[in-house]
Amino acid sequence: MLQTVSLAELARRFTSDLSHLEQVAAVYPCRISSYYAGLITAPHDPIWRQCVPSVEELDDTVQLPDPLDEERLSPVPGLIHRYPDRAVLLVSNRCATYCRFCMRKRKVGCSGGETDLPAAYAYIAATPQLRDIILSGGEPLMLPDDELHQILSTLRRIPHVEIIRIGSRIPVTDPSRITPALCRMLAEHHPLYLNTHFNHPQELTPESARACSLLASAGIQLGNQTVLLKGVNDDSLTMQKLLTGLLRLRVRPYYLHQMDLVRGTAHFRTSLEQGRQLISSLRGRVSGMAIPHFVIDLPGGRGKVPVLPDTLQRDGVVWLVQTSSGEWVRYADPV
Repeated sequence: MLQTVSLAELARRFTSDLSHLEQVAAVYPCRISSYYAGLITAPHDPIWRQCVPSVEELDDTVQLPDPLDEERLSPVPGLIHRYPDRAVLLVSNRCATYCRFCMRKRKVGCSGGETDLPAAYAYIAATPQLRDIILSGGEPLMLPDDELHQILSTLRRIPHVEIIRIGSRIPVTDPSRITPALCRMLAEHHPLYLNTHFNHPQELTPESARACSLLASAGIQLGNQTVLLKGVNDDSLTMQKLLTGLLRLRVRPYYLHQMDLVRGTAHFRTSLEQGRQLISSLRGRVSGMAIPHFVIDLPGGRGKVPVLPDTLQRDGVVWLVQTSSGEWVRYADPV
């Protein structure tokens, strides 16, 4: 049973007045697991910034709620088909903790917009080029074991589905959810991959290490997708500690994401140049295995693009980024 803390409980713990944040939570829901709240050491530390609402979320009215055009790319409700050979299946709109930088702030924790699972299964079965399905949300591991088993079993019965991936922050926000029973069930559905989401060294706890060890020992390949967040992990030393710590947990750093252009998240965004310099600062200081791909998920549903010298050009105050199709797209840094 997930245990959570309220803003009122946090206010008492840190002798702070957080009543003004209720107006933010009314627009963008707030949920913080008791475990994750226990990692906070002081107001506005890197854990606090990731999970406690900020009035800055309501100041951001320029960016779009769905800049990646996920709704347009959904042939049926809850299935996003952006790339030819893979699709994202949204199996939950709840999380153990609602991250304040979430790319799906418009959906997670909100009512409506539920996935039509039968229609999604039918679409996948009728689309033979789909060989890779990613379970996302929300948080897939918020589902009970039997529901998750049913979803995985249904997908495994579709002959052309070769790989299933799960995107989960549960090892970070509620690691006790990772049980031997869950891992035994997941191991029935190999090849299975899980990308988790550590953003700061404070999240590398004995509890999260145990959760990752259980998953890895069940044969589940673990990767990590970090988001570059202002005031959380936007310095070289913090990133070095995070990435090398992940390898100790048997988690391979996979992506470092430039912050998406999602409404309500502008206060987290760093400049693209800062991200490039941060990645450069890691080379020679940490193992090559610890260095993730620095990527931009381009607006308009154009997909993820690695930030490399031959895919990036300056054009005055904006950048030109080359997509996998060869198209050059204008991309603006935060003002």
